[in-house]
Amino acid sequence: MTRPPHDTGAEEDRTAPSGPLAGLVVADFSRVLAGPYATMLLADLGATVVKVESPGGDDTREWRPPVRDGVSTYYLSVNRNKRSIALNLKDPEDLATAHRLVGAADVFIENFKPGGLVKFGLDPESVAERWPHLVHASITGFGTAGGAGLPGYDMLVQATSGLMTVTGAADGPPQKAGVAIFDVITGLHAAVGVLAALREREISGKGQHIALNLQSSALSGLVNAAGAVVAGGVEPRRMGNIHPSLFPYGPFAAADREVVITCGNDAQFGRLVAALGAPGLATDERFATMEQRNTHRGELQALLEERLAAGTADEWTQRLREVGVPAAPIMSIGEGVAFAEELGLDPVADAGGVPTVADPMGFSRTPVDYRLAPPGVDEHRAEILAWLEDREPTTAGASTGAQPSEEPARPR
Repeated sequence: MTRPPHDTGAEEDRTAPSGPLAGLVVADFSRVLAGPYATMLLADLGATVVKVESPGGDDTREWRPPVRDGVSTYYLSVNRNKRSIALNLKDPEDLATAHRLVGAADVFIENFKPGGLVKFGLDPESVAERWPHLVHASITGFGTAGGAGLPGYDMLVQATSGLMTVTGAADGPPQKAGVAIFDVITGLHAAVGVLAALREREISGKGQHIALNLQSSALSGLVNAAGAVVAGGVEPRRMGNIHPSLFPYGPFAAADREVVITCGNDAQFGRLVAALGAPGLATDERFATMEQRNTHRGELQALLEERLAAGTADEWTQRLREVGVPAAPIMSIGEGVAFAEELGLDPVADAGGVPTVADPMGFSRTPVDYRLAPPGVDEHRAEILAWLEDREPTTAGASTGAQPSEEPARPR
């Protein structure tokens, strides 16, 4: 087995991947959010991820403001722990490099338009025939049948999935979520699918193709809202911040601002009204059960807010937590980061000099690490080409396991 380029042979290399996926090579031909989010998760877990970009770079490099040191924070948020090489697939030499990279990888992830890779010999059928060991994940917006021609933007999927019809004030217009939530959900599904296919490959010795699309991931991500339609024949409606099946469950006005209170059962409701000085509400026939509380939402909300007006949101949060009632003030994202820090959750990590939101997975033996800053366009070309050149010939169906060196990218 060839040694990774620039490997000094030292007993300990602090920049080498050490997570549970160390040794795995991912050829990442995806861009924007769903694919890059999936590959960042794999990279966080120790996989060596080579980000293949067009010479112009990932679209999100230009999605600004906001920026950090002139670089789009959108791009920075999903591209740590990767190396970049720019390839023009219409150029024969670059296409040959792309083929060598895919053949050297364990996983190939892309989000080209359906049929867009046929002319480059990187479509699912060609990949399966030429590199049968490969786990190949394709991400589209709306699948490869009737929706093949539809562009896969998260905003479109928020519209076509029904999310917007259940988001926003009851008497207001349909509303999108504050982030590209279905890109993220699809990225999570992609990462899970890749890991499952890798596990199956250990048994069969063969790779396989995984097809994902934003629309299907969105419907899955709508969970109980979609379940109400397919299992109950009930079309959910916008209810603002109110839960369709639970009450009290949402924001309620205190003296200064709203406080979120979530009662998921009768016992919590009993503790809530006792803390508010109105224990009799727990046995009032209008509110004694969850179904009755849902039926009499308006009456109960007025009674609760009448008592909540005696204290601030922070005061009620503290008091309710003390008696076992889930409660919290509504925070900004910055306040949310600060709150996580107060809880000792370490929400911010340094990736090669770039502050980044920490990976939420905690492993007892093989922790997530942050080896590389999000790369510049084509930053690691020489290293990647040298690695491909130095690799020993592989037998069909297996890569050597050697990876590019884990030198940290230059801080921005």
